[in-house]
Amino acid sequence: MAKKSSIDLFKEAFREIKGQKDIKPIYYLHGEEDFFKDMLQEEIAKFVPDEQKDFNFDLIYGSESNPSKVLSIARSYPMMADRRVVIVRDFIKLGEKSEDGSLNDFISYIKQPNPTCVLCLIDSKFPDKRTGLGKELNNNDKVSEYKFEEVPDYQLPDWISDWTKNIHKREINPAAAQLLAQMAGPDLKLLSTELEKVCTFVDTGERVEINHIKKISGSYRDYNVVELKNAVVNRNLHQALGISEQILQHNNHSVGEVIKTLGFFYIVFCNIWRICRLTEKGLSKDQIQTELGIKNNYIFNAQWREASNFRLAEMPRIFEALLDADRAAKGFGTLDTSSIFLLLLKRIIG
Repeated sequence: MAKKSSIDLFKEAFREIKGQKDIKPIYYLHGEEDFFKDMLQEEIAKFVPDEQKDFNFDLIYGSESNPSKVLSIARSYPMMADRRVVIVRDFIKLGEKSEDGSLNDFISYIKQPNPTCVLCLIDSKFPDKRTGLGKELNNNDKVSEYKFEEVPDYQLPDWISDWTKNIHKREINPAAAQLLAQMAGPDLKLLSTELEKVCTFVDTGERVEINHIKKISGSYRDYNVVELKNAVVNRNLHQALGISEQILQHNNHSVGEVIKTLGFFYIVFCNIWRICRLTEKGLSKDQIQTELGIKNNYIFNAQWREASNFRLAEMPRIFEALLDADRAAKGFGTLDTSSIFLLLLKRIIG
């Protein structure tokens, strides 16, 4: 069975928590993708109505508390309410103050949790599964555990489409989702904010299109950088040089703009490298789409077309060019910003 993506895991967890059916007494949310953990924390906090939160809701930070205090709160019964909620951020840091208890003190609680309390433990890591605590959290049916890894860049358009549909009840043109992913980058919090702006801007019932994305894009990235990417992946050097000059003039030959654009191209060519690598391994187009977990055919076909213009053997040279340009832009060289751009485009396009 294929491993579930962070997107699918979030949907599963969100449905469970939002519906408030079969709620577990303990949730352990971990992994590097903070956005999903933050969203689920907000939903778990809603288990206690606002008017009851003063006595029945606690948000605790591991660096500021200790195991004894957290367990004392979790074991106490709600006051004039059906349920209390205790959320612990940076859970593993609770164990750093050995004089105030140990994380292993949670083992007995996990075995027999307070049925009127929902204890939500949040961290980037999961306790070592070879330890008593790790084994208990991993094997106890009273615990719902979700690990959210960062969403890969090539899955961002899929996430944008899902988020637009499920949260904003709108449809988004796959091409618009692809454009927004490329322009805003992998920060899900930024993406969700931009989608909020777009969906507020677009009339109710109207599909989000590319022109809507362009109208709100000025706040975080010039659209020209996407046009530049299209010229580069189509290996049109003349067009790429013309667009790069527009970008530099618009930003007064800013070193910061060069560095941002290099980061953007690193993401683009990581996606191309993944497809080239899987193609070289002999996987079919359909197998590669499944392997990458990209469900939307339009989005995958767009990435497939970009990758078809490059060979796996070219990737080391292209990543070396990006690294050299990054070093030069940060002062490890004598080239000015125009020359850095010019040399980079020539080296990538060939």
